[in-house]
Amino acid sequence: MNLNIAHPWHGISPGNEFPGVVNAYIEITSFDTVKYELDKESGLLKIDRPQQFSNLCPALYGFIPQTYCGDLIGKYCEEKSGLKNIRGDGDPLDICVLSEKPIMHNNIILQCVPIGGFRMIDNDEADDKIIAVLKNDLLYGHYTDITQLPEGITKRLFHYFITYKLNPDDHSNRVKITHIYNRAECQEVMQLAKQDYMNDISKP
Repeated sequence: MNLNIAHPWHGISPGNEFPGVVNAYIEITSFDTVKYELDKESGLLKIDRPQQFSNLCPALYGFIPQTYCGDLIGKYCEEKSGLKNIRGDGDPLDICVLSEKPIMHNNIILQCVPIGGFRMIDNDEADDKIIAVLKNDLLYGHYTDITQLPEGITKRLFHYFITYKLNPDDHSNRVKITHIYNRAECQEVMQLAKQDYMNDISKP
């Protein structure tokens, strides 16, 4: 039995065609009623929290390997949002992948085409959400920019991210989305996140 399994964050390439086409590691599907996330040390999925309210993710959700939201991502968010004292959230760059087919398994790798993103800030931390379509997908595969998506799809994703941490007993909302940006800008974000990884994670 081969136990030399690549670490999803460090051992998998972001893709030979990065940033046009990227590899995504999927942590959560649209069917998961528990929020899973990567345990950074072991590379295994762990339970972050049960989804206590009706806020299932409307797309496949995970991250782009060998990316990191550090100083460059924080400074870029400050420049684009006009806000101050923003830092990267210290995690890999998040990505949502739209697919026609109901993919029910997490802990998988897929190829996708990033088409835009949400500039999300959570408690003064840059927490960008890249929006992508599954490569060669019959329904979504022809979209090349987030502006081409049906408005209802974009609104559904927006609503999920702006509300998924809300608690009915706590009316404060630390999450805000300042911008929806296009494919060109999302590629800038991905390049910065890749450089942050090289600067802060993979340096000798």
